Amino acid sequence: MDWTAWFDAHDYEVARQVLQRGVGALAVVAFWSTLNQFRPLLGERGLLPVPELLRRASRLRGPSLFRWGYTDRRLVAVAVAGIVLGASAVLGLPQLGPPWLPMLVFLGLWLLYLSVVNVGQTFYGFGWEMLLCEALFTVAFLGSNSQPPPITIIVAVWWLVFRLEFGAGMIKIRGGREWRDLTALMYHHETQPMPGPLSRQAHLLPPWFHRGEVLGNHFAQLVVPFLLFVPGWVGAAAAAIVIATQLWLIVTGNFAWLNWITVVLAASAVPDSVWHALVPAIPANLGTDAAGSPTWWTLVVLAASALLLVLSWWPLRNLFSRRQLMNAAFNRWMLVNAYGAFGTVTKRRIEIVVEGTLDEVPDEDAAWWEYGFKGKPGDVRALPRQWAPYHLRLDWLMWFLPLGRMWEPWFGVLLERLLAADAPTLALLARDPFDGARPSWVRVRAYHYRFATRREFRATEDRWVRTLEAEILPPATSGLV
Repeated sequence: MDWTAWFDAHDYEVARQVLQRGVGALAVVAFWSTLNQFRPLLGERGLLPVPELLRRASRLRGPSLFRWGYTDRRLVAVAVAGIVLGASAVLGLPQLGPPWLPMLVFLGLWLLYLSVVNVGQTFYGFGWEMLLCEALFTVAFLGSNSQPPPITIIVAVWWLVFRLEFGAGMIKIRGGREWRDLTALMYHHETQPMPGPLSRQAHLLPPWFHRGEVLGNHFAQLVVPFLLFVPGWVGAAAAAIVIATQLWLIVTGNFAWLNWITVVLAASAVPDSVWHALVPAIPANLGTDAAGSPTWWTLVVLAASALLLVLSWWPLRNLFSRRQLMNAAFNRWMLVNAYGAFGTVTKRRIEIVVEGTLDEVPDEDAAWWEYGFKGKPGDVRALPRQWAPYHLRLDWLMWFLPLGRMWEPWFGVLLERLLAADAPTLALLARDPFDGARPSWVRVRAYHYRFATRREFRATEDRWVRTLEAEILPPATSGLV
């Protein structure tokens, strides 16, 4: 009898294809975002230059190819390599070879993205960065088409989804009262970091619907994750509930690739037999023709599985801790992390608006023009765009400024770059009101934004109603950093 027979998950071939190609696609998005935004944000002349970080930091938070020196050219090489490797996985090319080939591709992606995240500072301080790193490492051991996917790695993916969902659910229950009194989503669609085109419509739904949203969220995050570990229809139904809730978040917001990767990972709980019952064109025995896993590959995967199991102690303890950490890595390799988001919900939306003028005297008679951001609300008539899974890093950090993080070091540099009409910085924006000319002055104001009611929209065609709250920075022309 083949001692590795128990190891082969013949009924999860579709799951493997979805995981490898889906995670590969999101890696392409992440590296594309890095290629477009890293240099003006963190490059040699960025808002938080990596060379300066390397000079002053005694150690980085984790491994990075840039530890031995950063240049913008090296960054481009890393990003392009990531895009190429990710695209090859989407096309299924490494999967046609021996099992070590996709393993090397995904481990390469993991190391490349770790290199970026570990020097990315606050612009790469989001939970979905470490989530992508963990996913890349885990799916590296799914093997190729020449043998069935290993059951231990499939279960490791379920465990990742469990931590992602249950961790977020526990953060909410332990967090703001609004999650316990079921009012959280009466605010969230309006105050979330980057609304999407349907966010206003979701916000205007009746209170009973929003209470139902919160109840559904609690069920999906606190109950359903346990069912992922039950093979067959039960696990598939649990995956369907997770996917449905994530799709609702996708159409009502812009959370980079967080919801998209959760959909991909949750699909791993749907076996081929269920896929065949739902879509008869998918063969029920899709993975049964593959040969058994060779012994050497079984040993490699078992070693990786053992590593993930050992590292699971810290996030498991965190899940049931009264001082639960949110989006925390317990090791320098960003493996088996703790996840969670929005333990509290912002009740009012305050937007930081940056304006400039070409006039020599910066009084109220001067013509002040507003800089437009790609995703951050500004123009009250503009319909928010769908950007996710692409990540607009500057726009996201602008949302955090009025939440007690005003005057982060990068923000003063941003204003200096606007005064200098710095082309790479202006490329991060949607609209430069001065068409490349240098403004004489800039100022910063805080506005309260709320979605217009249906009646207000019919009267004005404005999607937002905004009210001036305060002048954060009076007109300035230099000395901001």
